[in-house]
Amino acid sequence: MIEELLPAAVVTVEVHGDDGGEPAPLYPEEVAIVARSVAKRRREFALVRGCARRAMEKLGVPPQAVLPGERGAPGWPAGLVGSMTHCEGYGAAALVRETDLASLGIDAEPHAPLPAGVLEVVALPGEQERLRLLTARHPGVHWERVLFSAKESVYKAWFPLTRKWLDFTEADIDIAVGPEGASHGRFHAGLLVPGPVVGGRRIGAFDGRWTVQRGLVATSVTVPHA
Repeated sequence: MIEELLPAAVVTVEVHGDDGGEPAPLYPEEVAIVARSVAKRRREFALVRGCARRAMEKLGVPPQAVLPGERGAPGWPAGLVGSMTHCEGYGAAALVRETDLASLGIDAEPHAPLPAGVLEVVALPGEQERLRLLTARHPGVHWERVLFSAKESVYKAWFPLTRKWLDFTEADIDIAVGPEGASHGRFHAGLLVPGPVVGGRRIGAFDGRWTVQRGLVATSVTVPHA
């Protein structure tokens, strides 16, 4: 599911439900991070890191620990950039050599309405109006969840380039439906604060893709080198 949203240079590994079996063993330094977490959190933590290690192997990189760093951003082996995501019944990791992309972000969410009150916190007035239009035209999609996931992917691509926080209201996202119908499409995220500098050029917007399938919303953002 994630693979179809990303360029060919990106390696992805994903698991649905119990497809991945038992999570791969964690490294001692990873065990220490989740030692006091509940069982569900420990399993998700291990499952998505198993995906990441399999992705490393696909790129010819020895598997190693993936430790959360500043603001929880995963620390990748030298020469790689990537992103991970997990939600109920799903986990995925995407990795690429840093010579192929400057940054990337992926996110997956259950295809369900957002909890009450969340949309008003994360969406700008213009975004809310566009969501109303999308809902009128394609009522079978929970567009507020697509928007939320897109903002998550934007942040995951933003942070490694800036090491700064990006608020939900600091990116204005316009969602477009693709020719396949209301299950795939693209989105454009205009940054409302100064964007990252990539290759000597300041980036003012990110572009991404989204899909709705198998009861999930998935989104991705890729930032090419200037």
